[in-house]
Amino acid sequence: MTGATVWLTGLPSAGKTTIAYELAGRLREEGRRVEVLDGDEIREFLSAGLGFSRDDRHTNVQRIGFVAELLARNGVLALVPVIAPFADSREAVRKRHQANGTAYLEVHVATPVEVCSVRDVKGLYAKQAAGEISGLTGVDDPYEEPASPDLRIESQDQSVAESAAALHTLLTERGVL
Repeated sequence: MTGATVWLTGLPSAGKTTIAYELAGRLREEGRRVEVLDGDEIREFLSAGLGFSRDDRHTNVQRIGFVAELLARNGVLALVPVIAPFADSREAVRKRHQANGTAYLEVHVATPVEVCSVRDVKGLYAKQAAGEISGLTGVDDPYEEPASPDLRIESQDQSVAESAAALHTLLTERGVL
């Protein structure tokens, strides 16, 4: 089976992880080997000790990209719902995949910040508004949108199932499935 990395980038509470798990369930039903590299779990287990400075964010993204490429090179479909706010960090991950001949697809979950702040799954937007935290991506810290993602999902305009189906279609069209 062909492995690949599917990187879902977007703001906090955009729907990246929800879409990834929805797609993972469908792919497992189809008999695919799939892993979700959840950004929160990675921070806890692989990148503990890193903060949210630009350098630490870059290091975190590179670690995740390394693991994703390793999985993908070995026939696993790695779904990576991670903010990865900086274009150069995402590009470095893409180049690692290209150097190893491993498929890499970038998906921009392009949910507007106004929608994300209402969803506020982890309460980050409320904490930022209350002055309890700073450096929130897309609010008081930069987020560089992908210039030409392989797929753009506007999760505010479709259901989770529809978003996952669009991603499934892309994987089929690109010969990953």
